[in-house]
Amino acid sequence: MSFSVEVLAKIAIDLQSDIGHADRFSRLIATLRQVLGCDASALLRYDAHQFVPLAIDGLAQDVLGRRFALAGHPRLEAIARAGDVVRFPADSDLPDPYDGLIPGQESLKVHACVGLPLFAGQTLIGALTLDGMDADRFDSFSDEELRLIAALVAGALNNALLIARLENQNVLPGGERELYAPRPPGDYRPVGADTAAEKRD
Repeated sequence: MSFSVEVLAKIAIDLQSDIGHADRFSRLIATLRQVLGCDASALLRYDAHQFVPLAIDGLAQDVLGRRFALAGHPRLEAIARAGDVVRFPADSDLPDPYDGLIPGQESLKVHACVGLPLFAGQTLIGALTLDGMDADRFDSFSDEELRLIAALVAGALNNALLIARLENQNVLPGGERELYAPRPPGDYRPVGADTAAEKRD
């Protein structure tokens, strides 16, 4: 399946909408869930060996208040290390970080799971996670198409983080400052960043 011009335009519009970052990313995640047929999707910010949810769709609302340490979530660690699209086998024995967090799904056994690491240059800044209850849900999308999505989202996320870093030097509403204030650039290097960089060269 190839993305149509209309689909790509919709994604671009969502990313350029003149609304707050949180609303923009929520709209984007909802669009991706519709376009890709996900049962659950999430945009995560990378922060000091943890992933912090910024926007979710299809997941329990309290996911937004969590921090997912790579050391405790091997799938997320694999995404952070990969440097490229990660397609987990439908019967992978790696625990899913969202197990029990998708309403109506008590456990995630055989299902489709894709992770897209998001980079600014060679630096990991976040990830997109896509889950589908059908084992072949994402088979019709090529890695090239998923890389395109990742590149668009990574650019928007990086811009948001840069803007927040500048604005945070002045006065921001407390909630926005806490949600988007990034750490210094050096803190975004992922575990296994050298390996990831080699794969991206």
